[in-house]
Amino acid sequence: MHKSKFLFHFLAFLTVAIWGVTFVSSKVLIAEGLEPSQIFFLRFLLAYIGMWLLAPVFRKNGVHLFAKSLVDELYMVLLGVTGGSFYFLLENTALKYTQASNVSFLVSSSPLVMLSLSLLVRRFMKGRMADGQEKVRVGGVFIAGTLMALAGIAMVVFVDSGVNISPKGDFMALGAALCWGVYSVLMGVVGSEYSSAFITRKVFFYGLLTIVPFLFFCPPVTVERLLRPAVWTNLLFLGVVASLACFVVWNEVMAKIGNVTSTNYVYLNPFFTLVFAVLLLGERLTPLSAAGSVLIVLGVIAAGKGASSGK
Repeated sequence: MHKSKFLFHFLAFLTVAIWGVTFVSSKVLIAEGLEPSQIFFLRFLLAYIGMWLLAPVFRKNGVHLFAKSLVDELYMVLLGVTGGSFYFLLENTALKYTQASNVSFLVSSSPLVMLSLSLLVRRFMKGRMADGQEKVRVGGVFIAGTLMALAGIAMVVFVDSGVNISPKGDFMALGAALCWGVYSVLMGVVGSEYSSAFITRKVFFYGLLTIVPFLFFCPPVTVERLLRPAVWTNLLFLGVVASLACFVVWNEVMAKIGNVTSTNYVYLNPFFTLVFAVLLLGERLTPLSAAGSVLIVLGVIAAGKGASSGK
């Protein structure tokens, strides 16, 4: 790993660690009576407001409202849907019907989805792929690392309780994985044309816009509920930290180290979910889950190197 890219690998690691906590936060908000679409809307609304407040910091040649072309603006809409509204709606709704560990495991399959899609897209859009994206090749090291990480995730997720499957929730989690895979591929298409701040702001805007129809099917959120400490603290964490800060960082990471390598860090989600479940919810860490966590870390490292080198 080049020293110049070490920082971005560290930021990818840190971002996924924070996203691992979001499963716990979302579970708390659902338990407090908020609907999945409401959680997403309030979360992204805070983040979108934050983006405009920070606009002078990110501004280089003025704040642009629209992309360079109608086609690119449509890409931004798709990014807002796949990385915003539909992704989080599916993920949060899945938490209502199945275990958080199941959701974490299935969503972590998104790197494999992204890789399959990127191989197809690269055939037709070579001119639009971000710098370095076309050089990624799938080799034995990448495949071995991927299998190792998946084996580790299975050990962490299914430890002691067996496979607890809820078809409705699990299919929603798979749908979320598909959305994130598409989002990562699209970032490879437009990532070199626009700043991470611009893309993040567009994702927030179109994510908010496309979630609005779902809000009409939810009971209203009362002020009393929003003022509960468990609600407003988790909303601030999800909106300001996990959305505003992490999306800006993640888009920059994908632009610097590539969407294949960066997306493989998503494999760490179950590991961090397990850690925070132990710390915050009192769940126990067994030797088998600890061994699985080690496999996840080793698998991510191997897969990242394999994807970069094509070995």
